[in-house]
Amino acid sequence: MHSVHRLFQYRQSISTKPFAARGKKVSRCPLCRVAQQYCICQYIHQVDSNVGFVLLMHDIEVLKPSNTGRLIADIIPQTHAFLWSRTNLDQNLEQLLNNDAWRPIVVFPEQYASVEQKLIKHQDLVAMKENNEHRKPLFILLDGSWREAKKMFRKSPYLADLPMLSLSSQEFNNSGYQLRDSEIDNQFSTAGVAARALHLAGEAVNGELLMHWLDVFNYQYQRSVCQKNHGNPQALENYQAFLKQHY
Repeated sequence: MHSVHRLFQYRQSISTKPFAARGKKVSRCPLCRVAQQYCICQYIHQVDSNVGFVLLMHDIEVLKPSNTGRLIADIIPQTHAFLWSRTNLDQNLEQLLNNDAWRPIVVFPEQYASVEQKLIKHQDLVAMKENNEHRKPLFILLDGSWREAKKMFRKSPYLADLPMLSLSSQEFNNSGYQLRDSEIDNQFSTAGVAARALHLAGEAVNGELLMHWLDVFNYQYQRSVCQKNHGNPQALENYQAFLKQHY
């Protein structure tokens, strides 16, 4: 059980009524949140990584079965999840941001950066890795709808004091990353953003594994949806083949 599982359980424990959304009648695995008969928990493979993630999760987002933030924690051991609050900064989050072992970097579009905010580029992350900098990158992701994420960023002044990584198409062109067809319009899921951050931080193989894991989740999740499945039916096979080749 990882940080997103524990946060989900906590959020459930303080709910006054069941979370109601499409698919609410589906019997789901309490961990992967996929329909029980399509559970993917047995296929989880955590990797060695010098990158960490902080998921600042909107209050409702953590309850959504379709949330992909948990997929990051499935793969990357140093993934920390917190409920976002407008008024209170979680003490454990504050300690993490002030931990000398980490270099916190907020991942968000650069047009929202403050005037004083430092912008991190691909070459900065490469230099950190090549120079064996003792502070490892800790990417902070705002997990919610785009409207919610903008509000979370605007209402969290402590984020303005941190350097920012913007996942622009130019950064990917400079790093050699090949965008998938589904990414051309910048419609990135939380897990997809994390995969790209891993790539820019010099962990391309771990980033690609996370993308394969996202494909597995998308296909298995949609198998219990009463609509056409737009996922890849070979996703699990591709994921396992990638694991065998690289790990």
